[in-house]
Amino acid sequence: MATAPTPAAPSRAGMKKELPERFKSYKHVWVFIEYEHGEIHPVSLELLGEGRKLANKLGVELAGVLLGGNRAALQEAALQVWEHDADLVYICADPVLEHYRNEPYTKVMTDLVNTYQPEIFLLGATVLGRDLAGAVATTLLTGLTADCTELAIDDEGSLAATRPTFGGSLLCTIHTLNFRPQMATIRPRVMAMPPSAPGKRGRIIEHAAGLHEIDIITKVLRFLPDRDSNKAQLAYADIVVAGGMGLRSPENLQLVRALASVLGGEWGGSRPLVQKGWMDADRQIGQTGKTIRPKVYIAAGISGAIQHRVGVEGADTIIAINTDRNAPIFDFAHFAVVGNAIEILPALTDAFRKRLSVNRLAG
Repeated sequence: MATAPTPAAPSRAGMKKELPERFKSYKHVWVFIEYEHGEIHPVSLELLGEGRKLANKLGVELAGVLLGGNRAALQEAALQVWEHDADLVYICADPVLEHYRNEPYTKVMTDLVNTYQPEIFLLGATVLGRDLAGAVATTLLTGLTADCTELAIDDEGSLAATRPTFGGSLLCTIHTLNFRPQMATIRPRVMAMPPSAPGKRGRIIEHAAGLHEIDIITKVLRFLPDRDSNKAQLAYADIVVAGGMGLRSPENLQLVRALASVLGGEWGGSRPLVQKGWMDADRQIGQTGKTIRPKVYIAAGISGAIQHRVGVEGADTIIAINTDRNAPIFDFAHFAVVGNAIEILPALTDAFRKRLSVNRLAG
């Protein structure tokens, strides 16, 4: 007896679900603008570029959120936010917000979210951003995807946030389906810095904080700049040289440092070097260290596991040196040098030193 064929299951793309009624009031993409001591952290501007893409896909507005103690200073900072393509800026000025403290910042941010209801809220995965994001998400009882490497809007209009997991060995995409806003943090230099549009202007919405210093448990007695602030500046270096276990001994890290010095760049290394105590953690490059986007990245004796790849694949040019021609790093490097880094690094340093010396004399 003949049987009728079973109809094919409709594809996910053809099954766009209607958003729950309670979500329909949530609109727009927000970026928390990390503003301290008169400066906007670059990661906030990077997130405005990514937020613009998400907002365009959803057909909504992009907003920046500025908190601080001085209204005039925040209004001036808003100019930079507009020039990086925000449509509007939420400003909350209050003396209690002069210095970052979790309690007042969390209260103001949750008030803002509950009042204006963004559907997506992005923060930088800095020390400040991570502290604030976790507190806000917990207070709002919503989901938070941390340390994302990619953001997209899926077929159903929800945020698809991708991040490494299992020690960086896998990438997973996480959806916050049943709660709003959808929150994510992104580390500095994971996203490209968007071009600015000098003179672009938008709207400002001012929100009253309603804070009282007497209600805040923590107190700021004085500000002490980080004594190590001038140590490693990997995230924003144009040239980075890094070493891995192929260097064989901590003494050979001097070869990496020497080449970086000649090129006027920064130096670092892979996670195993930190684990072995060969270098400080602030110079670790990779998913659990620093994410970098230099013009040139030279990786010497680094195998290139996915944890490291995630931290460097934004570089304009990657030059890999490794004795193993099957090393994973050669799968994404622009130039591959099969050889011993211990021998090649001094040769490169000498060649660059001579070339730069000739150029200076010619100039």
